[in-house]
Amino acid sequence: MNLEQSLLEKVGQLPVDKKLELLDFAEFLYQKSIPQRPSKSIKGLCADLKVDITEEDIKELRKEMWGSFTE
Repeated sequence: MNLEQSLLEKVGQLPVDKKLELLDFAEFLYQKSIPQRPSKSIKGLCADLKVDITEEDIKELRKEMWGSFTE
């Protein structure tokens, strides 16, 4: 008996709720086995937008945003 047949035999003996739990776990294992592409950084995602935000722009926006905030 090969591995797949052994698994099918054992699964067949489980109650429905355990079969559903096993299916969920099998999907989890499958997703883990798929090679993941590296994520792009936000900077990389926006690189083609040609946005140039200076440190001065950031300071000005912070003043606008937090100007009315009191401690």
